[in-house]
Amino acid sequence: MACCGNCLCCHCCCRDEDTRTPEELTILGETQDEEDEILPRKDYESLDYDRCINEPYVEVLEEMNNKRAKKYEAVRWMLVFAIGVSVGLVGVFVDFFVRLFTQLKFNLVGKSVEECSEKGCLALSLLELLAFNMMFIFIASVLVLIEPVAAGSGIPEIKSYLNGVKIPGIVRLRTFICKAIGVLFTVSGGLFVGKEGPMIHSGAIVGAGLPQFQSITFKKINFDFPYFRSDRDKRDFVSAGAAAGVAAAFGAPIGGTLFSLEEGSSFWNQALTWKVLFCSMSATFTLNFFRSGINYNKWGSFQLPGLLNFGEFKCSDGDKKCHLWTAVDLAFFVLMGVAGGLLGAFFNCINKRLAKYRMRHVHPKAKFVRVLESLLVAMVTTVVIFVASMTLGECRDLASTITNNNMTALVSLNEDVINSTIRQFFCPNKTYNDMATLFFNPQEVAIHQLFHQDGTFSPVTLIVFFVLYFLLACWTYGVSVPSGLFVPSLLCGAAFGRLVANLLKINLGMDIYSGTFALIGAAAFLGGVVRMTISLTVILIESTNEITYGLPIMITLMVAKWTGDFFNKGIYDIHIHLRGVPLLEWETEVEMDKLTASDIMEPNLTYVYPHTRIQSLVSILRTTVYHAFPVVTENRDNEREFMKGNILISNNIRFKKASVLTRAGEQRRRCQSMKSYPSSELRNVCDDQLAAVVPAMEEGQDMLQQMLERRHAPYPNLYPDQSPSEEWTMEERFRPLTFHGIILRSQLVNLLIRGVCYAENQSSATQPRLSYAEMTEDYPRFPDIHDLDLALLNPRMIVDVTPYMNPSPYTVSPNTHVSQVFNLFRTMGLRHLPVVNAVGEIVGIITRHNLTHEFLLGKLRQHYITI
Repeated sequence: MACCGNCLCCHCCCRDEDTRTPEELTILGETQDEEDEILPRKDYESLDYDRCINEPYVEVLEEMNNKRAKKYEAVRWMLVFAIGVSVGLVGVFVDFFVRLFTQLKFNLVGKSVEECSEKGCLALSLLELLAFNMMFIFIASVLVLIEPVAAGSGIPEIKSYLNGVKIPGIVRLRTFICKAIGVLFTVSGGLFVGKEGPMIHSGAIVGAGLPQFQSITFKKINFDFPYFRSDRDKRDFVSAGAAAGVAAAFGAPIGGTLFSLEEGSSFWNQALTWKVLFCSMSATFTLNFFRSGINYNKWGSFQLPGLLNFGEFKCSDGDKKCHLWTAVDLAFFVLMGVAGGLLGAFFNCINKRLAKYRMRHVHPKAKFVRVLESLLVAMVTTVVIFVASMTLGECRDLASTITNNNMTALVSLNEDVINSTIRQFFCPNKTYNDMATLFFNPQEVAIHQLFHQDGTFSPVTLIVFFVLYFLLACWTYGVSVPSGLFVPSLLCGAAFGRLVANLLKINLGMDIYSGTFALIGAAAFLGGVVRMTISLTVILIESTNEITYGLPIMITLMVAKWTGDFFNKGIYDIHIHLRGVPLLEWETEVEMDKLTASDIMEPNLTYVYPHTRIQSLVSILRTTVYHAFPVVTENRDNEREFMKGNILISNNIRFKKASVLTRAGEQRRRCQSMKSYPSSELRNVCDDQLAAVVPAMEEGQDMLQQMLERRHAPYPNLYPDQSPSEEWTMEERFRPLTFHGIILRSQLVNLLIRGVCYAENQSSATQPRLSYAEMTEDYPRFPDIHDLDLALLNPRMIVDVTPYMNPSPYTVSPNTHVSQVFNLFRTMGLRHLPVVNAVGEIVGIITRHNLTHEFLLGKLRQHYITI
């Protein structure tokens, strides 16, 4: 078989009349258990992070002198800086229009509510709010119909990409446009979503596209810039862009760097860390510069570091008894971490069930059904917000927000500023509606109020707000609109923390700082939902600008993660699993070391020879879906020495028999494919072979024995000088395949399209040579074999693949334990891992699919059954 670039279609892994055990069917992903367990899909491609050190690449290295290498590195740094600046500008664009649309909506609706409170026309105010919200959500939902990948936060997809999985359309320019514009309408439309997650996705797209200087969506954007045309470079820039998105969203460049390392990237190096940090810093200060100038008209003051900033936590100068937190408070923080983990696990459980329901009953239907669902969520959210604010809010004394002792810089502003963020709906003068103050403000303002305004929300209001926000945010995440989860989780957790603070103050009479408990509650709930630890700790510390919160935040997040992990996975991992993405975790379970490489590899190989006829290459490429092929030679001279007393010969015979059976079973459909080739010679060859195989299959005789007796060649003239002959014995037909390298499908198709071949009566030195730029010119959309005009090719011509194959890929022994195989594959970012025995024979291939938890678990069960 060929090295499956990652995962293969089910019909390529089993035959029509195969009878397999339940364990084998589970491994192949063809059955699901009683609970509809979702297995990794086999149609996702892997990224090629490992460099292909072939002759064109070596020529580039030879031309690369010290001066040119420094220039190349300088270009890379300039692109990293450009990515950071671009992501910062995207944040400015989204923030500006979200503020504009939100202020317009709340100002008009607020005036209408105040007027209708006296006139009794509140239904008209509700209709106005519904009109605004549903119009905005309709626009956002239509944009997702244009590019479905733009839905959601994008973090699961970017995490998968950085893990080494290529998801179609995830980093396209059209996705970026739909995501950036869609999220500003979604947030403005009043749904309980945030713009931070989509900012991370947008940053990753900028990182992927900017260094390419071309666009598949807009063909006119195509500059002659042949550098960084590889999955390795692209993935590094995506890491920088995603980190810049986090930095712009939270004003946390260090947190962004750690996020890219912890949540996404499988393979890392020191140079990449420095570039990612520089990119994050560039994004943070670009956003800060423009937001400070636009909002405060103080250009260069750098007062607004991120889209979401928690403000300054500090006690008033005259209050010496005030403290942000004490050692006694740590016990309550641990309990809040446990509660946050439980609530987060419950949130994830409900959302997973909703996502499965959507997959079964919403997504299979017409696309407009998704729009209707988005509009339904918007309508219910709007009605709940309006009714809860009008009927469930309490009138609180306005003076309490000004005269309280535990004042922060935000609350110490004058009364006019405070009045601009509170809502007085149905309350007399000098009082305000606490429920409406939370619901009828942007989410960032509501978080500020929960963090910094003391004594302004009643326990009943906080409980109702938490329950409503929890349920609606859970329902909303997964709707077909661009949506983030950070801000809703923070706001929901802040309400929970503020409720705990109120109870401790009222019932226990404790002298505590309410803002600290609100912050810890936000961290506990967010940690319970997303299960991040290192990066989230740093993000929250940078957002608060208070290093003393480091210990309580870290403890809370760890406890929330441990508690939540006892029940289920984080929300992003759940959605990755629901999509069937073959994600590789950080490490395998200890029990998996009972397996070796020979237990999990794919032994049936479709290979090519160093010099292969065009007709054979076309046949292989048209009848397989594999993404790479081993390049081998069949060593006849050393065969008998190898066969004598070698303990591995039984395994080699078994693997080779399986390979022969596989090739015989596929020959008929291959020849049918080759008969479409415009060459009477090739059609005659296929007819002759079919005439030899069909009688044997009709008589029901053993396929392997028939092939050995008839001395039948599985592929016609794969290697002109060493084709199977009548004199070969059974041992010769099972001789070792000496492994020389691996070549990708895209490289073979490129060679065929560009006519890289030579005639049989010529030397291979006459074959045209391709440069590295020509080999990577079509990246990332390489041509398909079906795009090839067969009439232009001579099927008898020969292709020398040795200059273009990777002659030194990473390999493992058949006896290598699974943990070692897993660490090598994940750490080095491999796409294919050949299994080569002690004498240099390739006996199998390991791909990403062979290392997924589900596949390894099935193989382990099979191992126990065998024992």
